[in-house]
Amino acid sequence: MHVYANPARFLKIARPLTAWLGWLGAVLILVALWFGLFVAPPERFQGDSVRILYIHVPSAWLAMGGWAGIAAAGLAQLVWRHPLAAVAGRALGVPGAVFAALALATGSLWGRPTWGSYWEWDGRMGSMLVLFFLYLGYIALAGAERERDGEGRLTAIFGLVGAINLPIIHYSVVWWKSLHQGQSIDILRGTSAIAPQMLWPLLGSAIGFTLLFAAIVLMRMRAELARTKVEARMKRMAAE
Repeated sequence: MHVYANPARFLKIARPLTAWLGWLGAVLILVALWFGLFVAPPERFQGDSVRILYIHVPSAWLAMGGWAGIAAAGLAQLVWRHPLAAVAGRALGVPGAVFAALALATGSLWGRPTWGSYWEWDGRMGSMLVLFFLYLGYIALAGAERERDGEGRLTAIFGLVGAINLPIIHYSVVWWKSLHQGQSIDILRGTSAIAPQMLWPLLGSAIGFTLLFAAIVLMRMRAELARTKVEARMKRMAAE
């Protein structure tokens, strides 16, 4: 847990890793989207409109995964006092919000030809909208605590409490009547209801977006640490 607690040790690894993850993620996204948009066949009932899933599904996964990371960072901060936990949590906020917004936008565009409207108060859409607003609240709270030179404990608690929404999003299609279909990919069982010609581009896109997401988070963590270092130096100069 504390192997990379030292910022200098973390930065030594994060600098080259950021570039590798970013470039690899970008290449995977381009290749996967090319196969998904131009090679994979149209879906039998939804036709070509289903191709938006290659962006929509990874965006939804990362919006949820980003908040899971925020909750994990909050737990590490509150329980183990990990020095980089608060930095990681703040770094996850904006990218997570962007992917949540992207999931909502692409879902609405997909819903227009499928359901006949851009928005329905479906359980999954509603809970994803709640997640987006949770991100906005987290970003605002984290910024306010940082300006007051706080430890970020309230932000960490907020992240843990907000994680309650994650199982609601996942199981909303089971608990309530939903326009969304059930689980198509079961990672634990290694099964999928999606045709291989569509599955592989989807997995490639998901991996690519995940690598790009990780690169953005690492870049934001590095920027946060650099800002903290500059602020500490300015305070020392002002005290002299």
